[in-house]
Amino acid sequence: MATAVTVLYFASLREQIGREHDTAPVPPIGVSVRALQAILAEQDATVGQVFAATPRLRVAINQALATFENTVKPGDEVAFFPPMTGG
Repeated sequence: MATAVTVLYFASLREQIGREHDTAPVPPIGVSVRALQAILAEQDATVGQVFAATPRLRVAINQALATFENTVKPGDEVAFFPPMTGG
């Protein structure tokens, strides 16, 4: 049984953090995306700094747009990416 989530970083986040993905432990009942952010920041100070410097992050859970109040459970894939601009 999975006890972690896979975290993907896209665009400028990937460049600033220096890698494409991480894993993070979560309890079986899950945590909010906001709580997951805190877990990731605690695991790696660089991630915390990048998140703090990018206040308008977007998030997807299992390839579907989500909010920071949505719950992430073990085995889920969570993607963080900066706001998109049109053109």
